[in-house]
Amino acid sequence: MDTLDPRDILAQRLRDFFSSHPNVREVRMFGLQSFMVDDRLAVGAGRDGDLLVRTDPADHEDLLQRGGEPASMGGRPMGRGWLSVPSGRIDDDEDLAFWIRVGTDSWKAGG
Repeated sequence: MDTLDPRDILAQRLRDFFSSHPNVREVRMFGLQSFMVDDRLAVGAGRDGDLLVRTDPADHEDLLQRGGEPASMGGRPMGRGWLSVPSGRIDDDEDLAFWIRVGTDSWKAGG
């Protein structure tokens, strides 16, 4: 029996969320299935079903309290403005929608 991997499952949830949004395109980058909104990386589905989220650096500490974790790539920290959200924290569609809004709003505040 074939099963989808966690990245594919999350990517489909992201596609469903963005289906009615204008100016969204999906690209493969950094080992992620990434979603660009207005030509800016907003979120990406990781191999284990975790979500990479672009954030406003000013909100970093608050978002850590909300369940985000410092993001890293290749073992190197990505810095403020990037968080990883473990798959268990986005099982609920409302929680996923919250993190997608964080990613899509990040550059509006200078992130």
